[in-house]
Formats: sequence, C-alpha cells, structure tokens
Amino acid sequence: MTTTDTGHRAELAAKVYLEMRSYQIIEQNWRRPRAEIDIVAEKDNVIHFVEVKYRFGDGQGGGLEAITPAKLKQMRRAAWLWVDESKWPGKYVLSAVELAGSDFAVLSFIEDVF
Repeated sequence: MTTTDTGHRAELAAKVYLEMRSYQIIEQNWRRPRAEIDIVAEKDNVIHFVEVKYRFGDGQGGGLEAITPAKLKQMRRAAWLWVDESKWPGKYVLSAVELAGSDFAVLSFIEDVF
C-alpha cells in the first residue's frame, strides 16, 4: 500500500467516525496553492476544519504531536481561505482526528485544537 493509499484509508476512517457522531461532511481533500484541508465538516452550525493524523505505530510519536505551531498556522490559513471562498458567516474551529494501527482506529478527536 502506498502512502497515498494509507492517507486515503485514514481519511475514510475519520470521515466514518465523524458521520457516526452526526457531523455532515461538506468537503474532503480541499486544496488550494499552499493550503489544504483534509475534511470540512459541519455540526450544530459550526464548521470544523479537520486535520487527519495517522501513525502505524509508536515509532514516529503520536499523530497529534505532528500538529506543530507551523502546522497550526497552515491550518488557520487554509480555514480562512475556505471561509472567504465559501462566504461562511458563522463560527468555525480547527479540529483533529488521530488514528493508528493497521485497523485505522481512532485514538482521539479534538473538536477545537486551540
């Protein structure tokens, strides 16, 4: 399995997890120059820009540890672009799903990474 295939499987597992918790998936893999959002979801009139972090094992550290200040800055920029393009007038937050293992188990979901 390629890293692209692994990423798609992780994003699919995160999507299913969110849908089971009544999130409506609006977009997946939204991309613009120097900006990308794994999943855009809505729940209770709040848009969640969801970063999906997958690790097969512990060797690389936890997935959430990869959300550095630089990554948060990229996430904010992408969210601002999406909000501007979509003319979203409401509340939005940056969120993250951490998955691990060969079964792509969800370890944690943070609804607002700030």
